[in-house]
Amino acid sequence: MLIFNKHVAGEKTPDYRVALSFDKRVRGRLRITLENQAGDAGIDIERGAVLSDGALLASEDGSILKVSAEPEAVSVAATDDKQLFARACYHVGNRHAQVQIGHDELIYLHDHVLDEMLAGLGLAVKAEKRPFDPENGAYSGSDHHAHTHAHDHAHEHEEGEKAVGARTHAHSHHQHDHAEAD
Repeated sequence: MLIFNKHVAGEKTPDYRVALSFDKRVRGRLRITLENQAGDAGIDIERGAVLSDGALLASEDGSILKVSAEPEAVSVAATDDKQLFARACYHVGNRHAQVQIGHDELIYLHDHVLDEMLAGLGLAVKAEKRPFDPENGAYSGSDHHAHTHAHDHAHEHEEGEKAVGARTHAHSHHQHDHAEAD
């Protein structure tokens, strides 16, 4: 079985193709079924790497695989009001949701809670089926390494509400404490 285990830069003509959901494109190891009845293969890349739509991988024998984002159930929240769009980006990011940001639309895996929140802010929200290729995030680098750090801070939550008590929670990129504001 072919195992694709090296990232390939530049434009290469793929020998094989596969379309994968976002959930599968964040896994480091998985068994795949190649398009056009080309059989099964494996992907074995470093943990924490995300395969973006159009990513190219190579196997030991030099075969090239092109990975595409498979259409999946997403929500699309849109507005032409730039301030409202910025507020929506803030609120979705504050919930640590994976999001694909377009010119005037936010795309995220279908989530009725986010749908209701963004509709309540005034965005037009609709469910669609399309490829999902979210932002990698500020802490993802081209070297695909993970890191951790900690810090303390106080901040405000929804509608000016102060954080009460001290809470600690981990994020995919770091851990921090929420303490009472002075």
